[in-house]
Amino acid sequence: MTGQHAGQIQASLPLQTSLVLGALPSGVACARLHARNVMYEWDLPSVADSAELVVSELVTNAVRASTGPDGRPKYNAKTGLPCVHLRLLSNRVHVLIEVWDQDPRMPVAAAAGPDDESGRGLMLVEALCERWGCDTSPGWDGKAVWAEVQVP
Repeated sequence: MTGQHAGQIQASLPLQTSLVLGALPSGVACARLHARNVMYEWDLPSVADSAELVVSELVTNAVRASTGPDGRPKYNAKTGLPCVHLRLLSNRVHVLIEVWDQDPRMPVAAAAGPDDESGRGLMLVEALCERWGCDTSPGWDGKAVWAEVQVP
């Protein structure tokens, strides 16, 4: 299910973990906790805060993309509750964060005003990451948003 970017560097990232979550607001906290714990398990505490924040922003966007205007999940007759997939990969030099959702629309960085409570997520991702992007895969309706954090 990964796009071109992830497929190109996947083989060079021996540390890997994944987590599948229901596209619910409570999934964001689970994803954050998973990312933080994994960074410590992999002995990468120097990137735990950044990885946790990037995961939080990307999973929040994926949950929002999987819900309707009323904030409720967009249930599908075939698949039921929409899912968000989180995958973390590392070679101890970089940490690759991938988040998949079932919505094919690409993320767009919003221009948030000073008093807006949201809309800065992708700006934070861009500031914390070496690079980020979005891929689609043939035969799959969704997208994967990825971000790469460099280990200091």
